[in-house]
Amino acid sequence: MRQWESASWAAGKTAGAVIQEVGRILARRILELTNPGDTIWILAGKGHNGDDARAIPPHLSARDALLIDASDPGRGLAEFSRRLQTRSANQPRWIIDGLFGIGLNRPLDAPWRALIEAVNAAAIPILAVDVPSGLNADTGATEGAAIRAALTLTLGAPKAGLLKAAAFTGRLETEPDIGLIPCPLSAELNWTLPEDFADLPPPRPAEANKGNYGHAAIFAGSLGYHGACVLASRGALRANPGLVTAFPQEPVYLPVAAQLQSAMVQPWQPGKPPPKTCTAMLFGPGLAAEGLDAALKEQTRACWRSAPQAVVVDASALDWLAPGAPTAEAIRVITPHPGEAGRLLGCSAAEVQADRVAALRDLSKKFGNCYVVLKGNQTLVGRAKGDVSVNSSGNPSLAQGGSGDVLAGYLTGLLAQPGWAADPLLAIRFAVWQHGAAADQLSRIKPHWIVDELLECLGDAPPRRALF
Repeated sequence: MRQWESASWAAGKTAGAVIQEVGRILARRILELTNPGDTIWILAGKGHNGDDARAIPPHLSARDALLIDASDPGRGLAEFSRRLQTRSANQPRWIIDGLFGIGLNRPLDAPWRALIEAVNAAAIPILAVDVPSGLNADTGATEGAAIRAALTLTLGAPKAGLLKAAAFTGRLETEPDIGLIPCPLSAELNWTLPEDFADLPPPRPAEANKGNYGHAAIFAGSLGYHGACVLASRGALRANPGLVTAFPQEPVYLPVAAQLQSAMVQPWQPGKPPPKTCTAMLFGPGLAAEGLDAALKEQTRACWRSAPQAVVVDASALDWLAPGAPTAEAIRVITPHPGEAGRLLGCSAAEVQADRVAALRDLSKKFGNCYVVLKGNQTLVGRAKGDVSVNSSGNPSLAQGGSGDVLAGYLTGLLAQPGWAADPLLAIRFAVWQHGAAADQLSRIKPHWIVDELLECLGDAPPRRALF
């Protein structure tokens, strides 16, 4: 950000103009989050972060905006406390945190810590401007205390520390166009924007037929876990490949077949190869029952090693893979959550979470430079080398059984299609973003949705930012 700003000033942009643009951007977001007549408290500190906050009120039409000058923390705390005592008639809908920006790199003095702790204790949703005040934007560590935001609207590009501090950033959103020149820099990590998928999926020609769009094979579902096969198959169907065939274990064939109409269902049989028309395969969801046939595990390993089709491996089947590079030059994807990633790497989930990018790189190296979808808050997508994409969609409601099965199926359904398989990284990023965006759409209209409802929204999220 420092280099980007310096290049912008050298090109004739001014800090004052950028601050005014940021004020308009922040006000627009606040208007989206509130209703006419709502009260908003704006805490403005020192420096440019405070200037950004002070630029908001002129653009807050039909809102009761109260600007609290917190340039001095003692006076700011006194004013904030006084307002809290009389808020019953005018409860603020949001507090805007504009105390500190990215320049903070030392422990906060006691008066600043007291102000931040009082703001957190008020139990009012907080929108942090650029970074939650008190958070080191480079490391993600707190400098003695930090704002616990419900939403952080970061400016220009996400700062590295924000990707390590979900407990303080809350939902992280980026506003890339703040009046600077087009960004002249690149980095290892790349934040996914909805606009990245503005022209997707591609239109289908009038003469298209199902043979043009591939055949996804879903090897999933065992006794006690048949629902995973149903969810993964329905996820694949939502990607609209030409055909989907599910291959559940024999004991659960009937319940799986009874719940799938558009997909073909055949009981898995040892030694039976995938369909000749198959273009992508998924192994793993719901294959957790004891006593599974060893031939299924060997089939998974064999397909991973040498199948010419795209292969996605998820859930229990991750533990069946052997280290090393596949012999086939084909798409290979694994989709572990942190616990599964830790098992594969011989470490704990906490160690994976401590350096998620390194874990992703190590997993990809271990399994022959495969694509890795490291699930969790801000899911990562990448390989042993090259860019790593950080997903921007999704929310904690995805933390329920079955959501990963849906993602694995949806991804397989996309990769089954030749048009998507031509750019597998784009297909994977799109699948991950759509999965999270569907959850965001649901959470805006109902707080207690289930995975069956996620399927109904999957693939339909428009390429725009979600409302909170």
